Amino acid sequence: MPSQPPAHETGKVWFITGTSTGLGRALAREVIAVGDRLVATARDTTTLSDLVALAPERVHAVPLDVTEPAAVRDAVAIALKEFGRIDVLVNNAGYALRGAVEELSDADLRRQFDTNVFGALDVTRAVLPTMREQRSGCIVQMSSVGGVMATLGGTAYAGTKFALEGLSEGLAAEVAHLGIHVVIVEPGPFRTDFSGRSVRFADPIEDYRPALDPAKKQFLAMHGTQPGDPARAARAIITATQMDKPPLRLPLGANAIDRIRERLQLRLKEVDTIEQLGRPTDFTATTGDGAGREADES
Repeated sequence: MPSQPPAHETGKVWFITGTSTGLGRALAREVIAVGDRLVATARDTTTLSDLVALAPERVHAVPLDVTEPAAVRDAVAIALKEFGRIDVLVNNAGYALRGAVEELSDADLRRQFDTNVFGALDVTRAVLPTMREQRSGCIVQMSSVGGVMATLGGTAYAGTKFALEGLSEGLAAEVAHLGIHVVIVEPGPFRTDFSGRSVRFADPIEDYRPALDPAKKQFLAMHGTQPGDPARAARAIITATQMDKPPLRLPLGANAIDRIRERLQLRLKEVDTIEQLGRPTDFTATTGDGAGREADES
């Protein structure tokens, strides 16, 4: 009988950004538990020592700040040198910036988009050549309910997640024929540091306080009492990546399911309400072709 390869040479290879805390860490632990191999990244790899200790032959900690393109390329190169392939990429690194648009500085906004959008894009583009060569792979984009609807105080964060969702939906169509899948994960409130150390606030402007202060108070009060269980979320993500046809979108938690359904139903109702204003704006047989008239006039 042929000998079986060592355990550290079997199982899928996961590359997860932002594994120091939150859903990234919960997912890393579950990946290790199912016996897969893991490249865990964080800006400070000392925060990952406990993950490595769980399975030293299957877990490799790599320093990575996703806003530094050279660091992204280096981290992917280290992953390929260590394990030879990447089967699942999880773009999890990110943070929340809260405040009214007028309260946010240029630096605030650019840093938010550099991390949540361009960081995810840079890692994705660095991994895609390997997945194309493999003709297989799954890219998990950690979005949010905020990628479906914006909330008071979370406008910039929602902007990054809306952008990530559009980019990921387009990417999914581009790579489907190559055997590569994309899963956009849309968590509701989970019991992580998202509303604690992972959030940054803009300096307030007094005129916005009546609208934003209650939302800020509610957001902070949720910390430590969120209904979502990170371990269960991690298991759901792993299950989705194992499907023959993974879902394009994966809402997580009852809160996310309910709010997203309500928002989509509202959007349909809005389309029905405004249809008679928007539909008649096409060219018709009686008005002729505007482009043709412009050509005649020139």
